[in-house]
Amino acid sequence: MILNISKIKTEALLLFCKDLINSYKGDESALNVDKILYEEFKKINEDMFTQLSNLTCEAQYYINNQKNFKIRAILKCYSFLSKELSKNLKENEEFNPSMLYFSFLALWFKELNKESNSKEYIYFTLYPYSKIYDKFLIKLKDLEYRSINIKMIDLAEKIVYKYEKISL
Repeated sequence: MILNISKIKTEALLLFCKDLINSYKGDESALNVDKILYEEFKKINEDMFTQLSNLTCEAQYYINNQKNFKIRAILKCYSFLSKELSKNLKENEEFNPSMLYFSFLALWFKELNKESNSKEYIYFTLYPYSKIYDKFLIKLKDLEYRSINIKMIDLAEKIVYKYEKISL
């Protein structure tokens, strides 16, 4: 069986990002920011979650079909991302899951140009990442929060570049 490794890694990354959004959905305390900024991130998260849900299956599907070679490969990639994130985040370290998943997607689709010709992922290829970075980094007045966001970008780079190199 021939599998498209890039598509497998992309699906695993999308699934991981969907779970990141879902795990912090509605948890205002997870983001230590003002209400306006929180609302903007919330809207972006909702839009992204919708797109991610359109392209990935429900978690139960992956669990029920673990014996399938493609699903096993997706879960292996997902596990790699999860382990790398756990390994690189210190216990009780403050982080912004929104900026983290957003940086994952920007790196994967824009910088590494993954799946740029695939109609399934066109939304992520064309997404205006620079506007978000501009809004949540350059125009942000809270220096502590900006620092956290910059850490998320650095963390995403570290993980994604390592992720790109793994073989199945």
